[in-house]
Amino acid sequence: MSEGSDVHTSEHTPPASTGNRWRPGARTAIVAVVALGALVVGGTGLGLALSAGATTPVATPAGCGSSQPRLTVQGTGQADGTPDVLTAVFGFSSSAASATAALAQNNADVDQALLALAGKGVAQADVQTTGLSLAPQYVYPNGVPTRTGFQATNTVTATLRDTKTAGDAIDAVVNASGDAATIDSLTFSFGDPSQVENQARTHAVHQAVAHAGAMAAAAGRRLGAVCSLTDDTQPSLLQPSGGAAYAGAATNQAATVPVEPGSQTETDQVTMVYALRAR
Repeated sequence: MSEGSDVHTSEHTPPASTGNRWRPGARTAIVAVVALGALVVGGTGLGLALSAGATTPVATPAGCGSSQPRLTVQGTGQADGTPDVLTAVFGFSSSAASATAALAQNNADVDQALLALAGKGVAQADVQTTGLSLAPQYVYPNGVPTRTGFQATNTVTATLRDTKTAGDAIDAVVNASGDAATIDSLTFSFGDPSQVENQARTHAVHQAVAHAGAMAAAAGRRLGAVCSLTDDTQPSLLQPSGGAAYAGAATNQAATVPVEPGSQTETDQVTMVYALRAR
């Protein structure tokens, strides 16, 4: 008997039975049923995936069809709050005869400032180097440039998250770094601006609704559905509160640097589109 016959005979040899007669093709039928079940389950899963991934079109509000007259209005709202975060930008400059010496002195001054900030509870994640430069210094006797040394400058930005102790931190940095330190700018902001921003948005929507009602009444119409509402506010850029607030150290200063956060105004603008109806 050939090898092919042996394989054919082995593949169709009936398994041990408890009395049921094995029939050729039974295994094939069972596999087909299992495969069909898997296809049904897989098809169901595929259908769910397609349904979940499909984009559901947004229905147009009633009365906002293309032929419906509309009214577009804008509203502006403001809200005030007390900032609770102060961002301070410190500058450190050091001069020496050589570039290596200038940079080494600058590094030492900055290290002292960083230790002072850490001692006042400022987290390392809230301190960032935002500038570093090293440049030769010249004098011009009789119009001839003559190099006198080098100047290294390092800029450090610190986020002070407690305005009540920010003055202590600023004072500590300046005293630790001596005449090398300057304060280039101070900027107040909100750690969580959402509350004051939402107040400004609410006022903006209220103003837009009032304007829309007055304009519709003046035109002999009445307001229909709101077809769209858009927040047009652009992210505000932080503005420094001033220039150098401190230059050099006051080693015998008795009072803490006064820091007054005052208040800060947030402004929001919205655009609303209404459908107009006849009276």
